[in-house]
Amino acid sequence: MPGTFSQIYIQVVFAVKGRGNLIQKKWKDELQKYIAGIIKNKEQKTIIINDMPDHIHAFIGLRPSMPISDLVRDIKNNSSNFINERKLVKGKFSWQEGYGAFSYSHSHIENVYNYILNKEKHHHKTTFREAYIDFLKKFQVDYNEKYLFDWIE
Repeated sequence: MPGTFSQIYIQVVFAVKGRGNLIQKKWKDELQKYIAGIIKNKEQKTIIINDMPDHIHAFIGLRPSMPISDLVRDIKNNSSNFINERKLVKGKFSWQEGYGAFSYSHSHIENVYNYILNKEKHHHKTTFREAYIDFLKKFQVDYNEKYLFDWIE
């Protein structure tokens, strides 16, 4: 749309259904590239994608014409199909319902990029649950624990 200028940076977090440790190192790069392709095909900008065996972080430059819920729906649907069609896991792969979406200013891009890049190091110190609830509190998001992801204790 002519005359519309924006800069919206969103970190999206979503988990494997049942929080299973299903994302394997041997194909995680392929999955990340596939998700980056989905984002690009939707005319959005991938800043970084990284995952742990049970969840994904994607940092995205978002245009205001794309509802985040539509983008996340398409990422989750298409990436599930990608995993299932290639039989990368036993049984049927799917993502849990829901996601977290957190916005950042341009001045935070480098810090968020480095945070996502170093997820493995970070999760040695804190669990996914602790980190996710910290995000919700930091961004002052009201939540009910019964509607959060299924947690593995």
